[in-house]
Amino acid sequence: MTIEEQTKTDLIKYKLEQARETIEVVDLLLKNDKFSTAVNRIYYGMFYSILALALQNDYETSKHQQLIGWFNK
Repeated sequence: MTIEEQTKTDLIKYKLEQARETIEVVDLLLKNDKFSTAVNRIYYGMFYSILALALQNDYETSKHQQLIGWFNK
């Protein structure tokens, strides 16, 4: 595995961990009736997960609309 491949793999793992941690917070928010913030965290958890998927498929962007467009294809 090249350094570039390892860096990509590490970034994918990081994004998936970021997604998992973000979504874990949702349970606490829901238990405390913080519904709007819970929806926001769910959105970002999904965003980080889709970013990892995009990276795995050699698509890179930090723009939400571009990522959503790519995912919809």
